[in-house]
Amino acid sequence: MNKQALIAHCLTYHNAVEDYPFADDDSTIMRHSGNRKWFALIFHLHGKLCINLKCDPVRSEFLRRTYAGVYPAWHMNKEHWNTVEVSKVPKGELFAMIAHSFELTAPKIPQAKKK
Repeated sequence: MNKQALIAHCLTYHNAVEDYPFADDDSTIMRHSGNRKWFALIFHLHGKLCINLKCDPVRSEFLRRTYAGVYPAWHMNKEHWNTVEVSKVPKGELFAMIAHSFELTAPKIPQAKKK
């Protein structure tokens, strides 16, 4: 999977937007349009296509032990974010990790609207 395909997949999520807030054009931020929170950072690290994804800490530990291409996030909170080397994780698992990150960072629904 290449960077454009990864961005295209992230854009399939409801209200997901692509952003380039940094001086380098290599770092693509995928965020929610509503709360502007990131759910993914797509970039190259040491020549490898990577994506940083938010993750529940317990699940993070499991993923890090299961896949050699998943490790504590580069340049982000190591407890709540993972760096994933795209080529080292099965596509289905990668998409599940993206969905999980999207859900964790989604705008919260106020209690009054839940009822």
